Amino acid sequence: MTLKKYKPTTPSRRQMTMSSFEEITKSKPEKSLTVTLKKHSGRNNLGRITVRHRGGGTRTRYRMIDFNRTDKLDIEGIVKTVEYDPNRTSRIMLVQYVDGEKRYHLAPDGIKVEDRITCKEKGKIKDGNRMMLKNIPVGYNVYEVELQEGLGGQLGRSAGAAIKLVSLEGTHAQIQMPSGETRLTGKTCYATIGIVGNIEHNNIVIGKAGRRRNMGWRPTVRGKAMNPVDHPHGGGEGGTSIGLKYPKTPWGMPALGFKTRKRKFTNRMIVKDRRRK
Repeated sequence: MTLKKYKPTTPSRRQMTMSSFEEITKSKPEKSLTVTLKKHSGRNNLGRITVRHRGGGTRTRYRMIDFNRTDKLDIEGIVKTVEYDPNRTSRIMLVQYVDGEKRYHLAPDGIKVEDRITCKEKGKIKDGNRMMLKNIPVGYNVYEVELQEGLGGQLGRSAGAAIKLVSLEGTHAQIQMPSGETRLTGKTCYATIGIVGNIEHNNIVIGKAGRRRNMGWRPTVRGKAMNPVDHPHGGGEGGTSIGLKYPKTPWGMPALGFKTRKRKFTNRMIVKDRRRK
């Protein structure tokens, strides 16, 4: 994948970049594998905004992705198309299995049309193939890794994501996340060989506010620019400081360095924290 640059005909065009989409082989999705995506603009069932800065955006249909594939064990599939998905950063591929069924999967980097992929407990080490972690050689890059057996791939699903299999010890496998965190997961959990495609995605420059609005994001306003009733940083005459010992969220919680994660059942699986050198 390469990025496309524009001539600086306007100030926003000067820095803007976009994917070349050269790996895309089909523009319209398989209709039987899509559903209407209803947007909620960050609101809950009471109509109150629970996630700020969301709303608008281009209407899209959701592509139903199979993150598990274990119900297709030992059944070979052929890659028919590589497609764009507006709901995720990675590319997706349409796979037709020898029994006739079609499914969408995340596309690894370098996958081509007519390539053959399988999901087995122990199979060939090839990009796109899915198998148990205990049967993958240590040091290989994987993606779409299960946290618990049978739940489907939950880790490593964004563009360019690569999780490294560090070691196999007892009933667990050690994996190194893209953040640098090392954690444990079951040896019988499934993972897909390779790196998620569209690896240049993080180098894309949005360029202008309108493009961001088309993606479903609304403007963000500094708390310092608000009134005291709207934000703890608000109020004051002119460009004053926030007047606090430490910055706060709109709801009064510490904004920087304050730990909010309370997940004792998953924290105990972390071998090395991503912040630790």
